[in-house]
Amino acid sequence: MSATLSPAPAPATATAQSAELRVCTRCVMDTTDPDITFDASGVCQHCHDYDRVTREHVFGGADGQRRLEELVATIKREGVGKKYDCVIGVSGGVDSTYVAYKVKQLGLRPLAVHLDNGWDSEIAVSNISVTLKNLGIDLYTHVIDWEEFKDIQLAFLRSGVVDCEIPSDHAIVACVHDAATREGVRNTIWGYNLKTETHLPKAWSRAHLDWGYLRAIHQRYGSGRVKTFPRVDFLSYVTNFRLRQKRLMLLDYIDFSKPAALKILERDLGWRSYGGKHHESVYTRWYQGWFLPKRWGYDKRKTHLSSLICSGQTTRAAALEELAKPSYDPELQQADTDYVKKKFGLSEAEFTQILTGPKRSFHDFPSYWKTQRGGVFRAGLRAYQAVKYGLLRRGRPAS
Repeated sequence: MSATLSPAPAPATATAQSAELRVCTRCVMDTTDPDITFDASGVCQHCHDYDRVTREHVFGGADGQRRLEELVATIKREGVGKKYDCVIGVSGGVDSTYVAYKVKQLGLRPLAVHLDNGWDSEIAVSNISVTLKNLGIDLYTHVIDWEEFKDIQLAFLRSGVVDCEIPSDHAIVACVHDAATREGVRNTIWGYNLKTETHLPKAWSRAHLDWGYLRAIHQRYGSGRVKTFPRVDFLSYVTNFRLRQKRLMLLDYIDFSKPAALKILERDLGWRSYGGKHHESVYTRWYQGWFLPKRWGYDKRKTHLSSLICSGQTTRAAALEELAKPSYDPELQQADTDYVKKKFGLSEAEFTQILTGPKRSFHDFPSYWKTQRGGVFRAGLRAYQAVKYGLLRRGRPAS
């Protein structure tokens, strides 16, 4: 019989905060973000960042429609003669499913890519199958090597760093770009959007695309070799991400409303809700809803709700009311915790060590980010760009 663990603690709110906890007067971000700052009115820097980036990079109304039409025309032109003109990632969640809905509505020919990392919920699998069938979109599913992936995930849990979702996020991006390379497609389209995902602190999550960081953690805390794990290594990062392929955030070109999108998906595609943000994955549900609050005192609902407040899709009062509730059902938290321990093969002692061991940060490990800040990398990138664009000007194909 498994030990009974307490549910993740409910977060402090503006109505019941300790003297040490300060909450933004506009959103619900607080000093659980160690780097948060406030202006004279008590508004945090995340809200100011939100205003700036949405003003510069989110395009609604007639301007957004014009830009979107130009973007779609470019994608179609670059996809002439190919089976697909874009690649999209799908998880069964709201944002990626709505992107699938929109690209078909816009007349594009997408290939959908899904990463099966062993943690999909039943609802996620059903949502992917039903919605893509109804939309007539081809699906490529990359089934990850579980033993290899398990070793990487455990390395992150044992390392003491905060973001243990990086292995999944990294592999998803790699799979989408690998599929685009195989199909000769330049454009990849993503469900990430600034209106609902701008308040995430760097102290809570960073370096999702940094294979150097991921590899360093696995080398120190893993036990096996990494042979098949999808990765964005140094060369593919420079060539695909910086020079060749384009990563397009389609939802930043429309008047995206998450509540409205939910209704459309349920009505038109037979999509089913799975609860909280990113709860289409059992591991993500457990990590965000139980592990992060328990181990770090971080509640990612604050970041999601804060962006919704700033975009006018919820109110601060409603967000505070939501935060006063458990992150998700306490009985399911217990069941998920038992499942995670069993799936990873962790003893109670090993699991306790993960929860109580030393905490470390991104800066404690080697990374490509550190390499990029060096002069050698920057000089090499400039040289590559000079050669590439010189060839293009002379009418020769660049590598």
